[in-house]
Amino acid sequence: MEGETNLTKLIRSLQPKLQEGEYIFSTVENANSIARSDILCEFKEKEGVTIVMERQKADDHKLSYTYIANWITLKVHSSLDAVGMTAIFSSELAKHNISCNVIAGFYHDHIFVHKKDGNKAVKILKQLSENYKD
Repeated sequence: MEGETNLTKLIRSLQPKLQEGEYIFSTVENANSIARSDILCEFKEKEGVTIVMERQKADDHKLSYTYIANWITLKVHSSLDAVGMTAIFSSELAKHNISCNVIAGFYHDHIFVHKKDGNKAVKILKQLSENYKD
């Protein structure tokens, strides 16, 4: 099943869902000593491996972090070829002084915002979706 590419349909169908828990971004030289089941996602960079995981699991592994986030899943099935969706929702969040870190999965986009902004971000995204005009 291919994802949606029509920008208007995408924005009107965001359906943001705040996931439970707190999440962190950390960097390690090598993630092999951490169980794959403990890692939500990872990205290998020249400087190290960035991992995203639940805060409690990071504490259990004694990982260092400075950013504690809430995780929002956009339930719309967006295509990896879709153009403009990230720009629109990130600009809307920026208008409210909310930074966002976006990770695209095959089926959905996932937004990580500072833990103090999670509920506010969901409200803003729902309003954007309800009021969007192309």
